[in-house]
Amino acid sequence: MRLDKWLKNSRLIKRRTVANEACDAGRVTANGRPVKASYEVKPGDLLELKFGERTVKVKVLSTPEIVGKADAVALYEEVR
Repeated sequence: MRLDKWLKNSRLIKRRTVANEACDAGRVTANGRPVKASYEVKPGDLLELKFGERTVKVKVLSTPEIVGKADAVALYEEVR
């Protein structure tokens, strides 16, 4: 699944266009490397998202195509 779509499905970023912009600006890394919105997300990937002064690190657990709002938190676990 594409990174921008996964970020939207996981509710880490609310809109796919915003996810695209974050990737283009270099604020999203996968496994330590900056990635584009078209990056194919796989379970086990470590993603780091920079929101201003705040940084969120998550481990991808699954990549289903369709996800309900209540199930979105099951797609990842936060890493400290």
